[in-house]
Order: sequence, then structure tokens, then C-alpha cells
Amino acid sequence: MSEIVNKVAQSKLVTFDLEDYYPKGQRITLDIKDWLYEGLILREKEFRARLNEQDWSIYQDTYVALGCSTDAIIPGWAYMLLTTKLQPYAKKIVQGSLEDLETSLYQSIIENLDVTNFKDKPVIIKGCSNKPVPPNAYLMLAQRLQPVAKSVMYGEACSSVPLYKRK
Repeated sequence: MSEIVNKVAQSKLVTFDLEDYYPKGQRITLDIKDWLYEGLILREKEFRARLNEQDWSIYQDTYVALGCSTDAIIPGWAYMLLTTKLQPYAKKIVQGSLEDLETSLYQSIIENLDVTNFKDKPVIIKGCSNKPVPPNAYLMLAQRLQPVAKSVMYGEACSSVPLYKRK
């Protein structure tokens, strides 16, 4: 009887799991509707007063997504003003949803990723994750790896989908 050989383990295939790069820290959606008159109208004087009363230290070391859950028209300066209050405490602030926040986090990570270890190697981008890895992170990673990798695949070693192969 011949010995069972794990060909995947012996291959030069490199697995990239975006979940390994998931930044630790609490994610918070800050909905500004509660600081608006009747949840719809931004009155600058009242808005500024409410912001000055807020304890911003509760956002220490958090990732914050700023938004408004009502159909209010919010001027751009309002989100900028909120950012100036959050900046000393929050790790990252974006205007948008939690998915927008995750996308922004991963964009920074992928842009700063050292890809020299993937040069001329077959790379498989692991598909399943238990953490909220945004779909755009996979696109950004494929785009970042393509110029250096020999090939890029998606999925698991036993059932991958080929995406790119250098000619």
C-alpha cells in the first residue's frame, strides 16, 4: 500500500486569508439623527451645543461610521465637525455604513501590504471568513497581487477558482 501524500502541503501554493488582517477593535455606527431637530433638521447652534455636551471619550480606540438614518439633508461640514470631535479618540472615522468602514480599513491594509513574498508564486485568496470582510477587499487584494503573483485563485486549495495566470 502506498503512502498518502498531501500534495497541497507540498506545493508552492500560498494561501492569503484576509481574515488574518482584520483589525481588532470595536466598530460603532454613530447616527446623528438624535442631534437633529425632530430627527430631520440640522440647526447649527443647537447641533454645536449638543456636540459640546457629548462625552467623546466613550469612542476611545473605536472605529466609527458616521451616518444619519433619517432622510435629513446633512451638510458636509456637520460630518467634518463630528470628525474633529472624534479624532482625538477614534482609530478611524468614515462617513457611511459599517461596510464602508470595513472597506476603508482594508483599503489601507492592502495598499500598505508588502507583496514581495508573493512574487512569482501561485496565490489562493481564501474565500470563507467568519469576520465581516467586505467584498471590495477581495477585489482590492486581487488587484494588488496580480502584478507580482504567478497566478491568483479564489476559494480553498481543494476547490479553487482560477482568476489570473501570468503568460
